[in-house]
Amino acid sequence: MRIVEKIVYLDNAATTPVAPEVLEVVTKALSGACGNPSSHYSVGYEAKEFVDTGRAQVAKAINCQPGEIFFTGCGSEADNWAIKGTALKLAKKGKKHLITSQFEHHAVLHSMKALEREGFEVTYLPITSDGFVRPEDVEAAIRPDTALVTVMMANNEIGTIQPIKEIAAVCKKHGVWCHTDAVQAVGAIPIDVQDLGVDMLSMSGHKFNAPKGIGALYIRRGILPYNLIDGGGQEGRRRAGTENVAGIAGIGKALEMATGHLEEKMAHQRELRDYTINRILKNIPEARLNGGLEHRLPGNANISFPGLEGETILLDLDMHGICASTGSACNSDSLDPSHVLLSIGLPEEIGHGSMRFTFGPQNTMEEAEYLCQTLEEVIPRRRAMSCMWLQSENTVRDFNLKK
Repeated sequence: MRIVEKIVYLDNAATTPVAPEVLEVVTKALSGACGNPSSHYSVGYEAKEFVDTGRAQVAKAINCQPGEIFFTGCGSEADNWAIKGTALKLAKKGKKHLITSQFEHHAVLHSMKALEREGFEVTYLPITSDGFVRPEDVEAAIRPDTALVTVMMANNEIGTIQPIKEIAAVCKKHGVWCHTDAVQAVGAIPIDVQDLGVDMLSMSGHKFNAPKGIGALYIRRGILPYNLIDGGGQEGRRRAGTENVAGIAGIGKALEMATGHLEEKMAHQRELRDYTINRILKNIPEARLNGGLEHRLPGNANISFPGLEGETILLDLDMHGICASTGSACNSDSLDPSHVLLSIGLPEEIGHGSMRFTFGPQNTMEEAEYLCQTLEEVIPRRRAMSCMWLQSENTVRDFNLKK
């Protein structure tokens, strides 16, 4: 039972609330545009107008042509399509080698494992201790049979923004297709696919105040991965299935809003992030920031609290009305710490005590202060009951990361 009624939502990297303006558009699409957008009569044309508008809004937000945007059910589908569609396409040319990083989202990592079972070979690039993929490591891994390089734009747990433009340039130099999972980045930082030079880019609407169940894949003109879903001729005959008209209307409106005042939004979230990080590191002994502060998503603070389990902290915060997430894979029937934290060299015992706080445009400085106040009360109290913390009080703790 919560000890407060107010909810402070600080898990915006997991999902975001649907914006009222987006809900209005979605409701209009659901209540008015009852036709199939492929049908050639008035109510079908009305539905198609919502689809066309949404596609144009998404394309404008990332600087591409509307015909290069293909709507999907989610970001995971977009990732699967880019990876598996490329692999199956280019395997016909003898290219059965793929490159990714060790700390990708599971939509990417599990797609790679599935392809490995089918005889493909995958190189998993190492991550630096501050949370980055090095372009030189990408280039060193490329072989004559490399079909695809896929590296996420921004990490979903520690928030580090990857040098995708440099990685894409390496890929272009070697004639290798380049995909980036930008689910955490789109709507959070400026994205220009022309400037980045990527061939494919994934996004998910619910990360920037659109409804759940709608995503998109940017596919540069001339890049033709095999279809993931076959059937009718929707989405330029690239992705079958009657379009999610309301979802498409929502993702278009939401991304238009997210990018409309992006610099202002980024500055606000960065202020909350930096206040939280600085106060926690100053006032809570041995707390440490995971991932470098430079080139980091504006709203992401991932912090470890040695001596504690993240699940314990999570439950305490929930009692105080604060929604956050833990660095452990507790939602996947596993007690192992996050693969992301292990990839940057964090010891398992520290990874278990990691928390992610992600701020959105709706959050306030008062909420950031309340979070810090709560942690300053919860962490010492829980450590006083922690055998792991008490047993190590008289020893020198070495939490150095790998070099």
